[in-house]
Amino acid sequence: MATAKIAPSMLSSDFANLASEADRMVKCGADWLHMDIMVRHFVPNLTIGAPVIESLRKHSKAYLDCHLMVTNPLDYVEPLGKAGASGFTFHVEVSKDNWRELIERIKAKGMHPGVALKPGTPIEEVFPLVDGGLGPSTIDTAAKAGANCIVAGSSVFGAAEPAEVISFMRSSVEGA
Repeated sequence: MATAKIAPSMLSSDFANLASEADRMVKCGADWLHMDIMVRHFVPNLTIGAPVIESLRKHSKAYLDCHLMVTNPLDYVEPLGKAGASGFTFHVEVSKDNWRELIERIKAKGMHPGVALKPGTPIEEVFPLVDGGLGPSTIDTAAKAGANCIVAGSSVFGAAEPAEVISFMRSSVEGA
């Protein structure tokens, strides 16, 4: 049986109450907190950065799973490591030439490396993954494909009972 890791995406949280939202998700059963870090060079949005991670770390012991949608992830290893990030997921599209060095630097800063794909990138670029749009209606497909670390934003934060959604997704992964 796979051990499920459920990671609500804090991008869907109330940023004015980030620490309490983090605490609420942990109390609802979240294993990790997913932190989307975006800059306008890679995607249209500009969101969370190292100062926010550092501030949140002071209020939460939760695993902070940082997903970087940036053009040069090497530039973020040092600041996110110092800020207290737990995981550092980069996109293969911007790291093809230096992914080995990037992974070694991530590990050297005490973080766990991960890789992600943008929609449209051939799956052959990395070991097969399942990513994005996960919630009660799609979790079974992802779980049957072998996914056990589930990132979900609006399906958790938009639910009347986030704890029930987290529990449902965990049960689906563990039952696959």
